[in-house]
Amino acid sequence: MFSVFRQIAGFVLGLSLLSCCASVGTGAQRPNIVVILCDDMGFSDIGCYGGEAETPNLDRLAAGGLRFTQFYNTGRCCPTRASLLTGLYPHQAGVGHMMEDRGFDGYRGELNKHSLTIAEVLRTAGYATFMTGKWHVTRSTSPDGPKKNWPLQRGFDRYYGTIHGAGSFFDPNSLTRDNTQISPFDDPQYQPQQYYYTDAISDHAAKFIQEHHASKRNQDPFFLYVAYTAAHWPMHALEKDIKKYRGRFDAGYKTLRKERLKRLIELGLIDSAWELSPQAGNWKNVNHREWELRCMEVYAAMIDNMDQGIGRIIDSLKQSGELDNTLILFMQDNGGCAEPLGRRPRGKLKKRPQQPTLQPMLAQTLQRDMIPKQTRDGFPIVMGPGIMPGTADTFIAYGKAWANVSNTPFREYKHWVHEGGISTPLIAHWPAFIKRKGELEQQPSHLIDIMASCVDFAEAKYPSKVSGKKVPGLEGVSLRPAFVDQPLKREAIFWEHEGNRAVRVGNWKLVSKFKQPWELYNMKTDRTEMHNLIDDKPELAKELTDRWDKWAKRAHVYPLRPRRKK
Repeated sequence: MFSVFRQIAGFVLGLSLLSCCASVGTGAQRPNIVVILCDDMGFSDIGCYGGEAETPNLDRLAAGGLRFTQFYNTGRCCPTRASLLTGLYPHQAGVGHMMEDRGFDGYRGELNKHSLTIAEVLRTAGYATFMTGKWHVTRSTSPDGPKKNWPLQRGFDRYYGTIHGAGSFFDPNSLTRDNTQISPFDDPQYQPQQYYYTDAISDHAAKFIQEHHASKRNQDPFFLYVAYTAAHWPMHALEKDIKKYRGRFDAGYKTLRKERLKRLIELGLIDSAWELSPQAGNWKNVNHREWELRCMEVYAAMIDNMDQGIGRIIDSLKQSGELDNTLILFMQDNGGCAEPLGRRPRGKLKKRPQQPTLQPMLAQTLQRDMIPKQTRDGFPIVMGPGIMPGTADTFIAYGKAWANVSNTPFREYKHWVHEGGISTPLIAHWPAFIKRKGELEQQPSHLIDIMASCVDFAEAKYPSKVSGKKVPGLEGVSLRPAFVDQPLKREAIFWEHEGNRAVRVGNWKLVSKFKQPWELYNMKTDRTEMHNLIDDKPELAKELTDRWDKWAKRAHVYPLRPRRKK
């Protein structure tokens, strides 16, 4: 069934142009737009933000464009995706938590019908729309279940990826081509020598660009959303990529954080006056050192492979003559992940068997489990210390201490709304328009701004009503002024996830963990949130608290952490 939103073009009455929707200017035509989102990575993981992973393609995009130093996400995977796709805060789109219905409109676990996706809006402006990768904004992941909130029903012309939020990189669950779930081992359209999901996402993205260039629609601009699952657990990577990082992390957590801090300061991404946030983990006391090193080596390899794929996407743009007038935006869905999944043995199995112990799976059998029970050839999935991650028969996260390294120099992790949970790189590259080559953009901004920017540059119309029903107005602002070194006009940015709350107004940020007192920080002098000024500025704290509460009531945030009554 096609969504009503595919009929937007017919509802002319009530459409209103965004105030920023002027002509693109500077001689550029309406751009193609490529939005790249990666998964469960920290602020300082990629090379041009201070990390050890080799990311030459992202580094070149940064050198030829802008790096934002204070760009934000929502602190968790599916709320970020809902917010990014719609330009709303996640609760307004129905995804205030994860993929379950908690009995309140802000927590339905389903992208609601009152929100519009970037693809739905840009399609009405003549854009072709494509997506590869992780969807994760619907509860309906079954191949035979409702598909009203799958990509093709929410504005995309073509899709290859996973409807669910996580799974094996060698045998992903809910793998879908357009509207049909498939097995990667029974797919006549894509049979690489070694199936690896990150490669598949990249290859299909490049293919969609090439096919568009060769099609009858090649004069139309396109919107491409590339949603990687790298570097989300499990730590799965190709051996050719892992071997590049053997020995790279032997110095341990504390030393590596100090090295990153130094690079971040040298790059101008953080202020040398900010204190480094508290250390997690003591390398001297690590019991399974080789295992811990392997976790981080695989993690870096996952990032490396993603960057290689981004290089292939860039090459496809070059080959089709589209790179100069394509806006590429790269960002992350949350901070580094401290979740311990797979870091203890699974049942009684504490080591790999030498031979398969289970019945092999047929090539056409669909993988339905987030954590598979076995590999295709019959090996059981193993977990825990001593089980070296990377291969298809493992399912292991890299753990809190490495996440602390990933989030250098900030506090906390995915789930929380302190800076370590919500700070992401944003790289913006568009040679025909962005003339600030290799510069840093310091203005605070948020992924709610991505939809507003896309609508602006596409010269699209964002409707006030669809089928006679009012839809929420966009919450973000276009990044156009920042691209040309002008100030953004915004009042505040808000967060809530699992009862963790925050608001930022100018240089001030009010933040708290669930059921914990509010904290107040000056982001200009102390972005690592080491000096709580709540007692020094009670009037400011009260003003920001009231502001957050007013937003929470408007944006369907209350009640905090709801549970559906059985």
